[in-house]
Amino acid sequence: MLLLLTGKEFVIINNQTETIAKIDNIQFAPPSSKDGAAMWKLVNRSTLDENSAYKYIMMSSYFSKTCVVAKHENQLVGFITGFVPPEQTDTIFVWQIGVDPDFQGQGIASKLLQALLDQQKSNQIRFVEATITPSNKASQTLFKKFARKHQTDCLIQPFFTEDLFPDNSFEEELKFRIGPID
Repeated sequence: MLLLLTGKEFVIINNQTETIAKIDNIQFAPPSSKDGAAMWKLVNRSTLDENSAYKYIMMSSYFSKTCVVAKHENQLVGFITGFVPPEQTDTIFVWQIGVDPDFQGQGIASKLLQALLDQQKSNQIRFVEATITPSNKASQTLFKKFARKHQTDCLIQPFFTEDLFPDNSFEEELKFRIGPID
């Protein structure tokens, strides 16, 4: 059961009510180097693979045109990092998408992905790629939905197999290739 009342959603689960604030005023823009630390902190509060703080500062500084941050009231609530592979200049590779746990379920990841593509229009990007583990159903759904939205293909194939990783604690990564996108 879903009730809409005074700008908040009330969801009844097992006879208990949870309130989910609906946030409308989120801004999407390329990051600055100052956003790197906030991106790192968000990752450390989530289930995302951890990278060094340096990675996020570097991505924000040197790859700001292939990254996007989402902010609510000047606080970072989400981000996407990516790059254009030198051998595939028509492709944007999505390295990581993160959304603050308090802001999940509001379509921010989808909007980040669209903002990244919009930011790349002048670069003639026709494909979006990412690697996703088989157990990450949320990301798989996100990318499949993105392909449907753009009425294009989503090719899924084995890519980074388990034997490439240093030990058996890593899950294989499937490559998702979406496109061509007009």
